[in-house]
Amino acid sequence: MNRFEYEIDSFDELKALLGDYDKNLDAISKCSDTRIRVGSDALLIEGEEDAVTHAKKLLDKLVEYMREGNDINETNIRILDGLIAEGREYEIYDLNNAIAVTSRGKEIRCKSSGQIKYVKSILKNSIVFGVGPAGTGKTYLAVALAVRAYKSRQVDKIILTRPAVEAGEKLGFLPGDLGAKVDPYLRPLYDALQEMFGVETYSRLIEKGIIEIAPLAYMRGRTLSNSFIILDEAQNTTREQMKMFLTRMGEGSKIVVTGDVTQIDLPSDRQSGLIHAAKILEGVEDIGIVRLSAKDVVRHELVARIVKAYEEAEKHIEEKKSGSVLDKKDDKK
Repeated sequence: MNRFEYEIDSFDELKALLGDYDKNLDAISKCSDTRIRVGSDALLIEGEEDAVTHAKKLLDKLVEYMREGNDINETNIRILDGLIAEGREYEIYDLNNAIAVTSRGKEIRCKSSGQIKYVKSILKNSIVFGVGPAGTGKTYLAVALAVRAYKSRQVDKIILTRPAVEAGEKLGFLPGDLGAKVDPYLRPLYDALQEMFGVETYSRLIEKGIIEIAPLAYMRGRTLSNSFIILDEAQNTTREQMKMFLTRMGEGSKIVVTGDVTQIDLPSDRQSGLIHAAKILEGVEDIGIVRLSAKDVVRHELVARIVKAYEEAEKHIEEKKSGSVLDKKDDKK
């Protein structure tokens, strides 16, 4: 067990580091896997050597960030911890930059190190794949950046699409025409756009055709130019559908493809177009592939735990499958 006294220059800095009811201190302890107590004029850190070193670095960066006039909270601590692990701690200042502003004036900012990476990739590349579990903000951030691109006149149109794949329910049993039948699949996109533009502006832009929301099948045979295009729930595309979609891209357009490979609703004999595309397009110039994880879940903390539990279960199943394959090979020998 290693011990270290981390000296604090002033009471105000100590108060900011501790947070209300020591919540910040608890977050720092959890991130660094150490025990931290408050001494007379220093923080007392206890833990394994590597953990104590990590806690010192995290505290150094938090103090530096705080002295620049920024607030410290549990979210910032968690984000900074993730950035330090990847050698990207300087990106903590990107949290101060609003990505977009909703119709009610609420500023939208990144809430995890993965989200920062995702947003930067979208701004840099023409095509970006955002792959990760529910709650990581893949679709919401993509919509926010699409609205930002339209408002700054970088694009003339926003196009959002999803594959209308049945997930336990049959489209034929839903009431109305095709538009009414696929409407529930596109509802998350409606909600995000209405929050960004406001209901009246959103409705007007829909009527003018500036915002287009449609099933993936409607994209066939088109060339989509000067547009910000988002393909959501892409894990439910086939290889053929994904190729069709990506080759619709025209001049002046940007494409963001989002999906969660743990929620594939395709028949078992069909490979997900998202998995295939992310594999073969890795490293292609002007294409970014960002993989988000349970650490980037920004919904209720319990959601992150649920996602992590499922990830571990899937990993265990894959390991078991691999072991079975190796056993069979050994038997043949």
